[in-house]
Amino acid sequence: MKKLAIAATLTAGVLTLSACTDDGDSEVVAETNAGDITKEEFYQEMKNRAGEGVLRELITIEVLSDNYEVTEEQVDQEVQNTKDQLGEQFEMFLQQQGIQSEEAYRNTIHLSLLQLEAAAEDMDITEEDLQDRYDRMQTEIEARHILVDDEETANEVKSRLDDGDDFADLAEEYSNDNASAQNGGDLGYFSVGDMVPAFEDTAYDMEVDEISDPVESQHGFHVIQVTDKRETEEDIGSFEDNQDTIRRNIINDRVDIQALQEKVNGLIEDSDYNIQAEGLEDIFEQTNPGQSQGQPQG
Repeated sequence: MKKLAIAATLTAGVLTLSACTDDGDSEVVAETNAGDITKEEFYQEMKNRAGEGVLRELITIEVLSDNYEVTEEQVDQEVQNTKDQLGEQFEMFLQQQGIQSEEAYRNTIHLSLLQLEAAAEDMDITEEDLQDRYDRMQTEIEARHILVDDEETANEVKSRLDDGDDFADLAEEYSNDNASAQNGGDLGYFSVGDMVPAFEDTAYDMEVDEISDPVESQHGFHVIQVTDKRETEEDIGSFEDNQDTIRRNIINDRVDIQALQEKVNGLIEDSDYNIQAEGLEDIFEQTNPGQSQGQPQG
């Protein structure tokens, strides 16, 4: 029930490809006893393997950077946040994501933050929204749920709970969430951002022991019971320290990916781009509405 995935992977190949487009096509970039590899040969191979995706992302970054501002300090902070969170696992994380270097990850973050700014332009995020989310960050919730496919079944479950049936028994009988169903529907403790927005909003508005009406999310229909609330143990810092991160998380929760992609496509179209790399002239015409230049990341 988590939110959006990491943005498009901009590997070190981005820098390599762009560096191979200058003069001196016959310049040798590698020598072997069997023969030499020229810059032109290397460029053509890179273009054939990854050129379409890389060039599309480079153009997207250029166009978004011309319309929205993301500072080096913001990128530094996001990269550092990831390092703080993952610790010694940071390098393994990059490998798992197919990102070949920290610099390539910075490019990924840069693109992601630009997309968030494009999405935020059409949102009204108030000071109250920021404060409400900060308040939630100071509370952890323990809850259990029963997840079913349709509203009719969810109403049936709620009716049986209202009549006194045992929640754990009904979770085992009805719930599609196999991971929690065998444990009475128990989800343990969670905090802000751990659950999809519809689930989170409902749970944070409930009292302990209260059972919700059916709540719809992309996973189906949930019947939720909050079993405990407690203060977050770790020091989350001040509201001011968290304000930028909170804002980005709200954008991530509210963003319509398809609408954002259409907006980005429109900005690219308005940029009057002219692709001169042979064989890549039509890369944006080939992009279908569901194909993204990367998804925003919180």
